[in-house]
Amino acid sequence: MNGSRIAAVGHYQPAKVLTNEDLAGLVDTSDEWIRSRVGIRTRHIAGPDEPVDELAAHAAAKALAAAGLSPADIDLVLVATSTAIDRSPNMAARVANRLGIPQAATMDLNVVCAGFTHALATADHAVRAGGASRVLVIGADKMSEVADWSDRTTCVLVGDGAGAAVVEAADEPGIGPVLWGSVPEMGNAVRIEGTPPRFAQEGQSVYRWATTQLPPIARRACERAGLEPADLAGVVLHQANLRIIEPLAEKIGAVNAVVARDVTESGNTSAASIPLAFSKLIEQGAVATGDPVLLFGFGGNLSYAGQVVRCP
Repeated sequence: MNGSRIAAVGHYQPAKVLTNEDLAGLVDTSDEWIRSRVGIRTRHIAGPDEPVDELAAHAAAKALAAAGLSPADIDLVLVATSTAIDRSPNMAARVANRLGIPQAATMDLNVVCAGFTHALATADHAVRAGGASRVLVIGADKMSEVADWSDRTTCVLVGDGAGAAVVEAADEPGIGPVLWGSVPEMGNAVRIEGTPPRFAQEGQSVYRWATTQLPPIARRACERAGLEPADLAGVVLHQANLRIIEPLAEKIGAVNAVVARDVTESGNTSAASIPLAFSKLIEQGAVATGDPVLLFGFGGNLSYAGQVVRCP
């Protein structure tokens, strides 16, 4: 085998929807204030009896079904999350247990909002190195559990959900080379810390970094896949804020691509945002099998990772 490919995807969101009007009853804000600053209208919020591994397992089960596989076909489970409260068992082991996946290696990755694209690259490397044959890659976060619901600048952003992909060996590579890195000296710009842990960020610093420093990095990810940005059929950026997504997509130069804007209805779901938005684009028929799509995660640490993938 010369590479790996995404065989199928799936996503899941909790049933409860929190609107901007609902938030206006909690903090000093309004629908107009939220839409004008971050572009979000609604977000899905998990209940106290819906842990992160349950969200992840729902999305993973859908991806497995779409791939026509059974749990026993998976030999590696990777979960990207930054909202795992317990240290052990890790989230991947909990998901494997929920799904009945026997004897798989199970690992969590905490790269916050860039977690899924880091995990996808890790899965690609594992398959190409012969360490795994089929990998379940999941991004799942319950941001509502780490939100400060008294801070109107951050609580309006967050949502909960999960997205998953099945990665398997392929004769023709369907996952392009990853371009990843970080700016550790700016890592405190996005934080989930304290007891209990709370999400906080320096919004203007993140905005300037994302809109000025990331466009050339995203273009280099396309170059590594042997494509120009204009060749892309879709662009799925971390769904942080519409005011970041739109200028970043424009500066990348993907003039013929559908740009995912799931943030408007899902909010910022951290590691879940890219697989969630990607799965929805495929489900809606906005991109077709074989289409090249740029997946580009960025956020906490400040980290980034991007690669061009072919749609399943």
